[in-house]
Amino acid sequence: MEGLVTVNGVTATIGMKADINRDHIKVKGKLINKVESMVYIMFNKPLKCLTSMSETEKRPMVRDYLKRVKARVFPVGRLDYNSEGLLLLTNDGDLANAILHPKKKVPKTYMVKIDGVLDDKDIMKLEKGIRLDDGMTAPARVRRVAKKTKANSWVEMTIYEGRKRQIRRMMERMKHPVIKLVRTKINGLELGGLGPGAYRFLTPDELKKLKKEVLSHN
Repeated sequence: MEGLVTVNGVTATIGMKADINRDHIKVKGKLINKVESMVYIMFNKPLKCLTSMSETEKRPMVRDYLKRVKARVFPVGRLDYNSEGLLLLTNDGDLANAILHPKKKVPKTYMVKIDGVLDDKDIMKLEKGIRLDDGMTAPARVRRVAKKTKANSWVEMTIYEGRKRQIRRMMERMKHPVIKLVRTKINGLELGGLGPGAYRFLTPDELKKLKKEVLSHN
């Protein structure tokens, strides 16, 4: 029967393609799927919280803080159990993949408390790239922050890749182990005054800017 199946309001024809996860498909006027709205969340991951959304161990998880979020979102990348700070969550796979893809070189900025104080030579090495067990790191941006004691100090680091425990391993190689690690920015999105364990939805302007910059990178 003509008009039995429609895709986004248009009568389906032989050879027409449709995505059940994105398109509105109706059979005899009845919607057979529901397009899920895209959700974009900024979360301040607390210390000793698992990034994983499903975990058998009885430890705090990101999902415990997002019980009021109805959409099934997933973390964009990871922050390890002993790290904290800005974590993006979404159900937009295209944007998540773009942010995580090494070729995009999306900047991620961290405040890092280390044992000891980096000297100028240390900073030059980190900015040029150092060799880890899984190869050379990409050039980074590093600056000392005026918060220090005799025993330790703070540095701000911006990296453009996302290897597992990368900053911790970089500092271990420099013989300045990390004491505290907080991610503060992802591609211009700033944690700001969002408290530990709190979340908010990205504003339309933030999302527009993020998509424009990330999805347009070559």
